[in-house]
Amino acid sequence: MGNFLTTIGLEIHVEMKTNSKLLSPSPVNFGDSPNANTNVIDWGYPGVLPRVNKGAIEFGMKAALALNAEITRDIRWDRKNYIYPDNPKSYQTTQQATPLGQHGYVEFEMEDGTTKRVGIRELHVEEDAGKNTHGGDGYSYVDLNRQGTPLLEIVTEPDIESPEVASAFLEKLRQIIQFTGISDVKMQEGSLRVDANISLRPAGSDEFGTRVEMKNLNSFSYLRTALAYEQKRQSQEIIAGNQIQQQTRRYDEPTKSTILMRTKEQADDYRYFPEPDLPPMHIDQTWVDEVAATLPESADSRLKRYVGEFELGAKEAGVLVQTLEMANFYDATVAAGADAKKAANYLIGDVNSYLNDTQKDLQDTLLTPENLAGMINLIEDGTISSKQAKKVFEAITEGKEPKAYVEENGLVQESRVEVLQPVIASIVDANEQSVADFKAGKDRAVGFLVGQIMKQTHGNANPNVVNQILLDELNSR
Repeated sequence: MGNFLTTIGLEIHVEMKTNSKLLSPSPVNFGDSPNANTNVIDWGYPGVLPRVNKGAIEFGMKAALALNAEITRDIRWDRKNYIYPDNPKSYQTTQQATPLGQHGYVEFEMEDGTTKRVGIRELHVEEDAGKNTHGGDGYSYVDLNRQGTPLLEIVTEPDIESPEVASAFLEKLRQIIQFTGISDVKMQEGSLRVDANISLRPAGSDEFGTRVEMKNLNSFSYLRTALAYEQKRQSQEIIAGNQIQQQTRRYDEPTKSTILMRTKEQADDYRYFPEPDLPPMHIDQTWVDEVAATLPESADSRLKRYVGEFELGAKEAGVLVQTLEMANFYDATVAAGADAKKAANYLIGDVNSYLNDTQKDLQDTLLTPENLAGMINLIEDGTISSKQAKKVFEAITEGKEPKAYVEENGLVQESRVEVLQPVIASIVDANEQSVADFKAGKDRAVGFLVGQIMKQTHGNANPNVVNQILLDELNSR
């Protein structure tokens, strides 16, 4: 930006979808009644003893492997002390000294085709805090359902040089994490949250500028807009001769600006020390290998397979791997016997349109891969036409089995020559002018006659069979 170089680092928090919390047996369910999923460990009662959720550690290991990180073999837990009303223990259990994973990286492609690589400094498992809601009645309400939910914090190296690169990186990271199956990474539900650190320095300088942190950027557009605003604000401050202060700011959507929250804390302010209630953990190679064997196929691997094995275009394949649900649904549809290209076309076209219209996620609909494959096969074998398929598609979105629906509603396409021949012959006999027009080379005559045939057969005649019989009939006159 102008005569300044921008340096950006991100801290991404991912809520892991384990069945229970990191250190207590309380369930993890989004959207439940406030404080329904809590117990004495979550409340921080004196004398209670936490117990580490093995599944949370394994989920963290999956993420580390997917992000090309080295897994730390001996880890310990630390207390990060701070007082917030949504944290009744007044400390957070985390992995300050020995993060679970280190020295990873993510490679991704920008829109202009250039390849970028952002380093992952570390990733560690920790517990989430609760949630405050400030009511219009003058009271604030604390919901501790989220307290103790397993979080994965991913910290990048300061390798990002622009808001656009930051957004593209986060998109790729989100895809990678989603395809491990450890989180649904829904920003709108808070299962993916990002803090951004940004600093500016004069071009040619090797010394980083003073960084400013922006908290809880919960959409990709907020991330880009907040970083762009900070670029402009900090450059103006430096040009004016002012010193950038290390501080924490928040993004304000109505004004598209960032607002000071507080001066930035230092690590010493949190008074980290080893967690006395939890023993150290050792991760051996056997455990790493077991976790690695459970990793689902990555989005990049699927994209290559779709292009190579199914001969899809790169753009088509890219749409199918935008979400884990869509990729799984596609694989299952092909496995159920559907043509790979036609299945892709339906998912990219009709299914995506349906999801947009209903504002639903694929897993929340009544669509099944088996029913979509069944409908595609009915088109392929000539049982139904493309026009009839629109009615059948609507039926399978309601959970109906396509073949049974077609038979119950008389939608079977008529392809029998012995049935269509007399119908076509009678229509040709009744339209001598159209026959003359055809003989005179007027192609629209065929279209008119096909329309009359389809009307006579209530749209159930197979268009391909109709065209062949009609042309034979006209040429014989």
